[in-house]
Amino acid sequence: MYAIEVEKLSKHFGKTCALSEVDLSIARGEMVALIGASGSGKSTLMRHIAGIERGDTSKSEIRIFGDLLQKEGRLAAGARGLRGKTGVIFQQFNLVNRLPVIKNVLVGALGRVAGWRGTLGLFPKNEKILAIKALKRVGIRDIAWQRASTLSGGQQQRAAIARVLLQRSDILLADEPIASLDPASARRVMDVMADINKRDAMTILVSLHQVEYARVYCERTIAMRDGRVVYDGPSKALSNEFLTELYGSASEELVLPGELAVESKPRPESSPHRETSDKTRKELVPA
Repeated sequence: MYAIEVEKLSKHFGKTCALSEVDLSIARGEMVALIGASGSGKSTLMRHIAGIERGDTSKSEIRIFGDLLQKEGRLAAGARGLRGKTGVIFQQFNLVNRLPVIKNVLVGALGRVAGWRGTLGLFPKNEKILAIKALKRVGIRDIAWQRASTLSGGQQQRAAIARVLLQRSDILLADEPIASLDPASARRVMDVMADINKRDAMTILVSLHQVEYARVYCERTIAMRDGRVVYDGPSKALSNEFLTELYGSASEELVLPGELAVESKPRPESSPHRETSDKTRKELVPA
């Protein structure tokens, strides 16, 4: 079964075409990179898969684990439940700075606790224990009671991932999660996501602005340009020369300078939950 299926998805903002006839499918347990220069449509696609945006009223369709999320510009009746299966993290972290880290993580449990408890911040003991375990999992257990505003960017992003763990999501959509981080912090965040993907078989779609991270952490990469998918295949095939073919001079913003290049390391072992098909391994050559 596919975790994510997108068919014929288009989106216009006025006269601007943000997405054009996008087709893709991601198998349960895959960790897939989504790359593209600025304005390629990566974030817009993420927001549609998350159920935040609705496609144009055409033949578009998005399914999560086989269940309809939206079709022809309308959310399905079960969209709210499907959103609960999908955790989203952004470049901006979206933490409440004045609250301690653990309170930010506990937001992930709001869907399971009584409304009055969530409003008053009175979470059950078992949820607090799970929050501590999630923080330990991402390597920041010792700062659980620090204010979020005191954390580094990398620590804040790992706290956001811990919040998704507490949400018990089956899918993680990470929209440029390392774009504002230094290389060391970026590697730690990517290491955490790769570990979650390997150990929990969580399906992860991560939007990246630097192709080096895609080559190291993801076996498969989907590349977008001008709202279209222009490549879908093995990350190892994305040489700098091929990127130039895909993006021309814009490829320069996708490649880190040599001194910042990510060190190569073994990829996580493939999860037994992963599926492959011709549809998920197609390669498209730009026109």
